[in-house]
Amino acid sequence: MTQNTAISEYWKAYVEEHPEAADQFDSAWAFGDNPRLADELLGLVLQGIKTGTASNEALFEIQEQKPPFIGGHSVLLDGEGNPRAIIETIRVETVPFNEVTAEFAYSEGEDDRSLESWRYEHEVYFTREFKRYGMSFDPAMKVVCENFRVVHVKQLP
Repeated sequence: MTQNTAISEYWKAYVEEHPEAADQFDSAWAFGDNPRLADELLGLVLQGIKTGTASNEALFEIQEQKPPFIGGHSVLLDGEGNPRAIIETIRVETVPFNEVTAEFAYSEGEDDRSLESWRYEHEVYFTREFKRYGMSFDPAMKVVCENFRVVHVKQLP
């Protein structure tokens, strides 16, 4: 079975149980930019620690993707691209990087959950993302701050 087929089948099974979500599919994605980070952050979601994620707004257009929307459902993938959970976006706010709040940083569930560690780690991450496109990090860059709730966890065989 291909990963796209596994994602489609997982979403289809979810919609059969939750028909009200049929037109709310947003996307399927993994956290971070490498398998280790994807699995680490997915683990925080599955433990109920991570309820937020931040994205580089500029990359949505560059990668021809739409930003998250309230009520949207996303299939979370593990580091190997396998579907592991479905989340529903409950809040979206776009703000400059240097205006992200301590409350949001805490919701990301990473490191010590402080705003200081969030800024440090995300500057490193966003710098790495921008470098791939020949762009530079800017503390005023727009960040899409998304909060979500887990609505389904795929049981592993």
